[in-house]
Amino acid sequence: MPKKNSKAGSTTSRRGFLGAMVVSGATLTATKLAAAPGKLDFGALKKDTDIACLYHCDFGDQNRFSQLLTNMNNHLSSYEFDTLRVRLVIVAHGAGIKFFIDDLSGTPWANDQIDPDLYKRFTGLTKFGVEAYLCEITYKRSNIDLAKTKQDSFLKFVPSGVATVAELQSKGFAYLKVG
Repeated sequence: MPKKNSKAGSTTSRRGFLGAMVVSGATLTATKLAAAPGKLDFGALKKDTDIACLYHCDFGDQNRFSQLLTNMNNHLSSYEFDTLRVRLVIVAHGAGIKFFIDDLSGTPWANDQIDPDLYKRFTGLTKFGVEAYLCEITYKRSNIDLAKTKQDSFLKFVPSGVATVAELQSKGFAYLKVG
């Protein structure tokens, strides 16, 4: 029998509480297991929705990155955030990878202060299938350890950012660049 919670004025049950605990524990475990960025080769890049678009990010300007995130949110909202209808990805290389690096020390952007809300906004978009593809060539040429990257499963390393842009376009992704 549900008990009335007099403080909140809501009905709770032990079964509901235990179910919520199990779900939250499973979510935390799944997040930890799938945390590290994976690697994609060109064969893994697929257009699996009618509408697919890549947002090209080769810049390090925070205001411009903020506008890119706003544009992506508006884009998704036009399709009611329906992941069966629209797919958006960011392809980042050059200075664009700095928004996805956890520790900027030892990078060309070591003195930059990045607003943490930008990554929070990006993370919010990932709930609607948004991923970021990060250029390994940029890491290699800039002597940046891949382990400095934020450890989220919606981040993926690709062999080359510009080649990924071309590959996605050849597979039917539209191209957008905030400028």
